[in-house]
Amino acid sequence: MAAISTALLHTLARLYDIQPSYVDVTGARRHASTEGLLGMLRSLGASLETPTEIASALRERRQQLWREPTGPVLVAWQGQPASVEVRLPAGLADRPIDCAIRLETGEELTAPLRGARRKTLEQVRVEGRDYVSQRVEFPAHRLRELPVGYHELTIETEGGRHGSLLVVAPVKAYRPTSNDRAKGSARTWGVFLPLYALHSATSWGAGDFGDLSKLMDWTARLGGGVVATLPLLASFLDQPYDPSPYAPVSRLFWNEFYVDPGAIPELRHCTAAQEALGSPRMKEACAALRSASLVDYGRQTALKREVLELLGAAVAGQGAPRAEEFRRYVQSHPMLQDYARFRAAGERFQSGWEDWPAGPRDGVIGDDEIDQAALNYHLYAQWVAHEQVSSLAEQASRAGEGLYLDLPLGVHRQGYDVWRERASFVLGASGGAPPDSVFTKGQDWGFAPLHPQGIRHSRYRYVIEYLRHHMSLAKVLRVDHVMGLHRLYMIPRGLEATQGVYVRYRAEELYAILSVESHRHRTWLVGENLGTVPGHVNASLARHEVHAMYVVQYEMTPKARPILRDVPRQSVASMNTHDMPTFEAYCRGLDLDDRLAMGLMNQSEADQERRVRGELLRKLAALLRRKRFMTGKSPGTAALLSGCLALLSASRAPLVLVNLEDLWLEAEPQNVPDSKESRPNWARKAAHGLEAFSDLPQVINVLSRVDQLRRGAQASRRTPGSRRHR
Repeated sequence: MAAISTALLHTLARLYDIQPSYVDVTGARRHASTEGLLGMLRSLGASLETPTEIASALRERRQQLWREPTGPVLVAWQGQPASVEVRLPAGLADRPIDCAIRLETGEELTAPLRGARRKTLEQVRVEGRDYVSQRVEFPAHRLRELPVGYHELTIETEGGRHGSLLVVAPVKAYRPTSNDRAKGSARTWGVFLPLYALHSATSWGAGDFGDLSKLMDWTARLGGGVVATLPLLASFLDQPYDPSPYAPVSRLFWNEFYVDPGAIPELRHCTAAQEALGSPRMKEACAALRSASLVDYGRQTALKREVLELLGAAVAGQGAPRAEEFRRYVQSHPMLQDYARFRAAGERFQSGWEDWPAGPRDGVIGDDEIDQAALNYHLYAQWVAHEQVSSLAEQASRAGEGLYLDLPLGVHRQGYDVWRERASFVLGASGGAPPDSVFTKGQDWGFAPLHPQGIRHSRYRYVIEYLRHHMSLAKVLRVDHVMGLHRLYMIPRGLEATQGVYVRYRAEELYAILSVESHRHRTWLVGENLGTVPGHVNASLARHEVHAMYVVQYEMTPKARPILRDVPRQSVASMNTHDMPTFEAYCRGLDLDDRLAMGLMNQSEADQERRVRGELLRKLAALLRRKRFMTGKSPGTAALLSGCLALLSASRAPLVLVNLEDLWLEAEPQNVPDSKESRPNWARKAAHGLEAFSDLPQVINVLSRVDQLRRGAQASRRTPGSRRHR
């Protein structure tokens, strides 16, 4: 009986897109526990509490699926034959099928499928009724008429009518040609630094959009085309508090923490804001924030809010220069009004939405449950944030490749998106990662994952919204944890990370939407594909021309022959990422000290890893000498870094990203994954301010060499340090 129950449980799991097992980083197959499968099934909406209810839940799920003639979303790739799988009662298997397509423009196309080729895929009996699944081919001439976009497909049989979203998409995502690029080159480079870590003589203690503009201008003068940073989305910086850029309140709104008050037009006319900025109290507070080594999000947010509230009140005043412009913006963005009410309610209740009173918790926020001043603040703050990010996008497009944005995998479970779109999220689980060689206990990232069936039944409306929010401004979009298009490791609430399971998404549907939006906005895509990634994920990235990532510190493994493979043409190349040790820390093994302190390895394992690390670095140095990117038998970290960046710069990669902190040999990481509150994650400022590092010889020399090699200059074989400071 137990074996039969296990078989039924696994069958039920697959019908909910849950994988009963997976292959881990060592190649071993790991089977999900009964507790993990049951918890995940409940989280996805299955009607069962104990294994005794598996059979009835299985019957219910089969009925749900077979009573739906077609799925809620269908994909037709441009230039390829297309078909639709239709599930029908067996008695209708030979009856006529018609379809109608309503284009986005409203135009109607009819396509009788009576003469179409139909292939029977499966015949089943569900609760005493026979069903047949058939693949029906669309007429080729009808497919040629369909433009790229989102259309309504209606299938009609004698059994009734059923509608689906039909996504017509190019197979390949948008990819700029050399003619599209502002610099006229198929190869470019850029720099990376978290915006909170960037600081200048005029910032309030952490970088702002004004500082990012200055960094973009400096990079362009050196020949670079991109400045990359972490997500710039709205965050919880009060109650609840979570400054992580990968746990935003929303993927639909910007973070007002980064607004530059000095660039807001209202400041010229608002005496009260000018007086506040010029007061001794404000000057002393900003000086203290600037002198601190860590970002004080709470204090800086409170100070900046004082000024933004005064400016917001000024724009709402009678006869204010931009009052009508602000009013029109708010009226034309109804979701902004909804978001501002959500944030104002959060301030009133001082908690996450799951702990709010019933009405607001369920989506109805009354006027008596919010403060009008708080509402106005969030409306105004989002307006000026949007203006400043839009200005950055225009500047970036004029100077180089365009704005580079980072799309996080998840959002904060207490955030606006989950509150507003809760049917699109799995509320009873969190996203994470299974145990691997680094994080031996697995990882629980805490956010509520997207619900595979929920987003499909809403026709990916929310997904399309957040993609458009980013692509309307970004010309390069990095998709965090791109494997999440295929599957995501989910951990049912109350279980350990080791008891999670993988849940599948409809990857082709998500790639189709990405392709449509990338072409409409002329945005090229980068997929973060690091870690344990199945081969089919990388194959999909290549098929759809989503650029992969090539990271030197990930590429080097003891078994690699040679130590580094050639950089693929369709990739973004770098030394490391924000979740990895800096190159200095990697060479010194400081990340191994971290893992030892966190209990992720023992002393013997750490000693062995140090020996392996040393051998990897020796092989790397030998490779760089052999390729004439470095000289000397015992190079220091700076020479090794310069040689590696030269190797990447001479490669076929369309984009090379340089971590600015590597150039001055920073040893401290920006984030230590899974370290929770024990480390100052997302808060460490760069050791040098913008004015200082922009003139450091070790920074200028390396970036000048990178620029030469990217341009294919004859100096590509010069040794490190041969460029003079300019």
